[in-house]
Amino acid sequence: MAYFFLCFFLFFICDKALPGHTWKMNNLLMTGPKAYLTYASSVQVGAQSGIRECKHQFAWDRWNCPDSALQLSTHKGFRSATRETSFVHAISAAGVMYTLTRNCSLGDLDDCGCDSSRNGKLGGRGWLWGGCSDNVDFGERISKQYVDALETGQDSRAAVNLHNNEAGRLAVKATMKRICRCHGMSESCTMQTCWMQLSDFREIGNYLKVKHDQAQKLEMDKRRMRAANSADNRVAMADTFGSIARSELIYLEDSPDYCAKNLSLGLPGTEGRECVQHGESLTQWERRSCRRLCHECGLRVEERRTEIVSSCNCKFHWCCTVKCENCSQVTVKHVCARRHGGHGHQRRRSRGPK
Repeated sequence: MAYFFLCFFLFFICDKALPGHTWKMNNLLMTGPKAYLTYASSVQVGAQSGIRECKHQFAWDRWNCPDSALQLSTHKGFRSATRETSFVHAISAAGVMYTLTRNCSLGDLDDCGCDSSRNGKLGGRGWLWGGCSDNVDFGERISKQYVDALETGQDSRAAVNLHNNEAGRLAVKATMKRICRCHGMSESCTMQTCWMQLSDFREIGNYLKVKHDQAQKLEMDKRRMRAANSADNRVAMADTFGSIARSELIYLEDSPDYCAKNLSLGLPGTEGRECVQHGESLTQWERRSCRRLCHECGLRVEERRTEIVSSCNCKFHWCCTVKCENCSQVTVKHVCARRHGGHGHQRRRSRGPK
């Protein structure tokens, strides 16, 4: 069967998906067999869910998944290959695979459904494969067809991006859960039927955040990489990648200083960022956000109070008016601000680019 490869540009604007943020991913090149264009809406939703998760995972980090980080392609000069961009690639590929897999199992896509390839086979002691397993092989295949097509280069950065794309897809598989249903007299569970189900996407985000923290920096053989012979480049990359597990995130370049604003890199800095001083059920990462975002970046924590006046205690009076009182509520938030009489960003000793 002959395949016709098409170029399909999607322009994403996620105003509804990301309150307070406008995300645009321009010139997202999708390449694949003509039939695959029917999956474009699932690809779009999956990419959006990946970016939402990125913003959640890094909400209290110095790098907080800014809009400038959301261009995935090395096309047109986007050449960064830092620890943070490794996460962007992984979570985006995972989001696309996750959504395609879920929509497939729900029957929302043509010619695709549950994975029943193992149904009826013995899975282990006292249980058989059955039910509706999520079809991750389908999701993986179509995700790879779309997302990996962004990388048209042959250099080390493109290879790193492709590796991290795959690590994201493997994270979807690694976090799947086996779900079982009991059978037998009075549900005695003498036999179980089991199937594989996707985890919540938050679990995949948590899994990849750990991988991000443990990401490995590649030390390429620069002499061989500078050689004009592309065959030498491929050999050098193969030697370097050979010792890295496919599930691990990798990067080439050290992260820049995320404390300071850098317009050329599209980095907003931490001045003006909100942090958390007090509250119930805070995570350890949230409790330390003011120290990490403000103090360690040479900034102070400034308390800002805002009074909000709204109508309250409204009563109906005969006939026919409604009279209300004005109630005020003070909201308090804490933000990073420059020190009095200083220029800011005279950083204390820090433990990294967080």
